[in-house]
Amino acid sequence: MNAPENASKAGNKTITTLKEHIVEIISDSGEGAQRCGQSLGSIAARMGNGIWTTEIIPAEIRPPARSVAGASGNRIRIGSGYITNGGDQTDLVVAFNEQVLLGRVRARELKPGCIIFLESMWRKHTDLNVSMAYIEAHDRLLAAGHRVIEFPMEQECQLLNADPKRGKNMFALGMLCYLYSFELQMARDQIALTFGKKAQSTIDANVKLLEAGHHWGETHLDFSFCIPATPAARPQIVTNGNTALALGVMASGMELCSMYPITPATSASHYLSEVFEQVGGIVHQAEDEIAACAFAIGASYASKCTVTITSGPGYSLKQEAIGLAVMAEIPLVVVNVQRGGPSTGQPTKVEQGDLMCAIFGSHGDAPKVVMAAATIEDCFYSIITARKIAEAFNMVVVVLTDASLSSSQQPFNRPQFNESWLAPPFDQSPVPEGARAYDWDATTGLARRFVPGQPGGMHTVTGLAHDRDSHVAYDPDINQESLRARSLKLAALQKTLTVPEVFGEASGDLLVVGWGSTKGGIEEAVESLRAEGKKVSSIHLRFLQPMQPGIKEIMQRFKTVMTIETNWSDSPEEEIIDESNRRYSSLATLLRSRCLIDVDCWSEVRGQPIKPSTIRRIVLAKLNT
Repeated sequence: MNAPENASKAGNKTITTLKEHIVEIISDSGEGAQRCGQSLGSIAARMGNGIWTTEIIPAEIRPPARSVAGASGNRIRIGSGYITNGGDQTDLVVAFNEQVLLGRVRARELKPGCIIFLESMWRKHTDLNVSMAYIEAHDRLLAAGHRVIEFPMEQECQLLNADPKRGKNMFALGMLCYLYSFELQMARDQIALTFGKKAQSTIDANVKLLEAGHHWGETHLDFSFCIPATPAARPQIVTNGNTALALGVMASGMELCSMYPITPATSASHYLSEVFEQVGGIVHQAEDEIAACAFAIGASYASKCTVTITSGPGYSLKQEAIGLAVMAEIPLVVVNVQRGGPSTGQPTKVEQGDLMCAIFGSHGDAPKVVMAAATIEDCFYSIITARKIAEAFNMVVVVLTDASLSSSQQPFNRPQFNESWLAPPFDQSPVPEGARAYDWDATTGLARRFVPGQPGGMHTVTGLAHDRDSHVAYDPDINQESLRARSLKLAALQKTLTVPEVFGEASGDLLVVGWGSTKGGIEEAVESLRAEGKKVSSIHLRFLQPMQPGIKEIMQRFKTVMTIETNWSDSPEEEIIDESNRRYSSLATLLRSRCLIDVDCWSEVRGQPIKPSTIRRIVLAKLNT
């Protein structure tokens, strides 16, 4: 537990003021622990606390009940200030059964001395094996130094609900609201918002369960916490990365999202399907990933602005179609919400394994812009930027997020609509006489975009190499010319990008380089080390292709450079690994080849976001070598 700022007494109860706390609510799948955690995070944010929520999702859609590997729920980091990541080990857990809790223990997610609220119904279960398993786990947790509080959720919910299993999550939410000194009315309002599409009777039933849990906390707990909150100066929204993506799609003025369902990307298009029509957009669910990409390309060819959203396996299936968009120079935004791989891999787990695939995945030379969102807020703004680049350069723009950003929640300032986010209306005026469909500029490789039906704009589009008139290329020099033009576009874009900001001093002993969702953890670790006098800084790359200017110059100002990533790299500590056969992580490989600087790397692929304490340990070890 974090050291308290202070503790006070209210009657016979102790109220401890904390800077932050990490809470988990875990259950079997389908028992509502995820919704409970999301609601708790939203209530904390509405109170003015910083939050970061992380979904706990089993690898199987519906694992067996009461299984160690079946934990489903949410992890909420609540702080008195701005929170940028999920943090380290858990301070407090509400567990619906002891087996899912043991899964979290096995994963080393619980802090020593963690407070555990454990559903007590299993102690007197009619199945002796179940009751004995509960007692054994309970005693083991006590022996490990945890504080275990038996929590009679089902027993209490039976007083209010014919099916107590359906009410436990709201009962637990009420208890947690009491425990963290959250306003009960704020919680009532959150339930009304959560169940807003349901009947009033459903809302009322859930409010009663909430109030009962709050009352149980008042009458049975002799302690509580207070995490000071500072209401935001500007209006905020609390959402996850996928919803932020969807909001960015609408804010950018896009007109069509074509998709096929795939974990963990699906919720972005689900949200769009509910609201996109209100702003004139269409969500098209295709028969498969290939068709989704082809549909988006066709719509874009007809002058619409389109996006297709997927995850790793779906992105692989789209590759040939993406190559068509590159060859035909049709603007397209592709979102890849990365997950563990290869093949179907770990659909519900976090990984950054698709960077090389995004850049080099297509056959032949198929230059694409590749961006990576680093925060929930960045998921919103990255889509706006991607749309503008796609249409300005007639290119494919790939936006990488991941399973961590997709489902994590964070408050950020409510965006204020800016007309500059929108591309100007497509110019469908007659094409000047003599203009050519692919009249590439000699310096930038850019050409005017033609669309079907535009007077004077008739041309042919196939996947074949073509000349400036769109005719199939038979001249051996034509392919050279067209490849040159498409490559120059990346260089032209790179000239417009800014130098990455250095987090910390501009020079020092060690520079940590990251991309994507590792930003919050890296910067928290770097900040703590800098407070101890360590000469360590970091940069975080938003553009991976083309890379921003000035990166080499920044790296040259540090004695050592290393990347921190959630994709694979060989450890030099392995007996058979040396410099002749070591596989470096994705970004490290790119930086080493581009900048010709000795960039080291450290990575982990445990399926979870890398914790700040882990990054701190790795950086310290690197500083000491």
